[in-house]
Amino acid sequence: MSWAYHVIENLGVRVVKLEPGHVRRFLLEKDFGFSLRSHEEQTSHEAEKSRTKSVSAQEVALNCRHFWKAGNYDDSIKSKPTCQNGIGYLHIHPKFLHSNATSHKWVFGAVAELLDNSVDEIQNGATFVIVDKTSNPRDGAPALLIQDDGGGMDPEAMRRCISFGFSDKKSQNAIGKYGNGFKTSSMRLGADAIVFSRCRRNRRLTQSVGLLSYTFLMRTGQDKIVVPMVDYQFDRHSGTWKALHDEQYLKNNLSILLQWSPFSTEAELLKQCDYIGTHGTKVIVYNLWYGDEGKMELDFDSDPEDICIFGSVKNTSRTEASDQHLANRLRYSLRAYLSILYLRVPENFNILLCGRVVEFHNIANDLKHPEFKVYRPHHNEGEVLTTIGFLKEAPAVNIHGFNVYHKNRLILPFWHVISYTKNSSRGVVGVLEANFIEPTHNKQDFEKTPLFQKLEARLKTMTLEYWLVIYLFE
Repeated sequence: MSWAYHVIENLGVRVVKLEPGHVRRFLLEKDFGFSLRSHEEQTSHEAEKSRTKSVSAQEVALNCRHFWKAGNYDDSIKSKPTCQNGIGYLHIHPKFLHSNATSHKWVFGAVAELLDNSVDEIQNGATFVIVDKTSNPRDGAPALLIQDDGGGMDPEAMRRCISFGFSDKKSQNAIGKYGNGFKTSSMRLGADAIVFSRCRRNRRLTQSVGLLSYTFLMRTGQDKIVVPMVDYQFDRHSGTWKALHDEQYLKNNLSILLQWSPFSTEAELLKQCDYIGTHGTKVIVYNLWYGDEGKMELDFDSDPEDICIFGSVKNTSRTEASDQHLANRLRYSLRAYLSILYLRVPENFNILLCGRVVEFHNIANDLKHPEFKVYRPHHNEGEVLTTIGFLKEAPAVNIHGFNVYHKNRLILPFWHVISYTKNSSRGVVGVLEANFIEPTHNKQDFEKTPLFQKLEARLKTMTLEYWLVIYLFE
């Protein structure tokens, strides 16, 4: 297959080389912008509150940069219920942003959830998603960039995207379901996220910018989540972008965006949209969280072509074969994890991590003596085909377990259904797609329903039967 790949010039990405089996390098401009949408109900009150209670741009760093300690919001500020036309409304307190993000215990799980949004855009023509390090132009601090060339979001779609508990993904094959992924994942990775999106729909070209900032909410003492957002539409007659809001709305939202985002002028802010092209979405998470060691959780330095988890990379050359196996490397190497994150990926779609294409890997291809087992979980749920076999490296590697996917997305990698202490599963690995059970909201486990328990019992039996027949009698 030819890996020839073309990206329009104003995307901010230059192609150098794409050939099978070789390093695919993309030179990424490090001044990528950010793009996101906000709620419609932004008022001049919030903007004025921000101006009167805020601090200088150089002082926006959080007092606590450790994620698990950053939830100490001022509890003296309470969410206030309001009443309109006899109907009660309860504002969501900013502290919920942090508590909601704690569902992601593993930082790569948060990265994967952001990528899910881009992979869902394949149905809208997306051909790539970029994951890379960029920098905050205000202070030069590292930030995380995720950008795709999907259909993008118009102003209304962006507002639906950032509303809690709403999902407009109608496709049965869409990975996202609850409409909560962006908030939980971005806030788990860093204190602040800015998003840009361009969309061409119904012969109308729009661009939107929004900011989800825990720093802003905490520093200004907000008692509800405020997401500043501005929208523009391209005017064909004048060849310019026109704001879709009145002057006061634009002034109020821009004042917050320019004070708390990485950009200090409207021109700098909107220039970032040009890197998207005619359609797509770009997310940048900044003020990234730190770990227990006082170092940033995401390690951009250990490998220039990878993003790792700080402190997890082993520097010794005397590592065992098991340590170097994909099953262990995926715990700290984003490149290893992304290589198996999706069971099927179209040939014309690429994930570009730190300037190099991720090589997709099917674990089933690593198995020797493979067998194919059909499992019928329920009379209405159809059939599930499970591939089971020995790793090619077995028994030299202490690896075993099942890789369980849901709607093409890896949920449980190398799930241990049997304890290895009995030496009855060493090297036995399986792959299956279980769409009949429901994943948890963070997509790192399944709900422990009776259907899940039945699957677990069946996989245990399957492992023992395979190991006895193949291993003992080969």
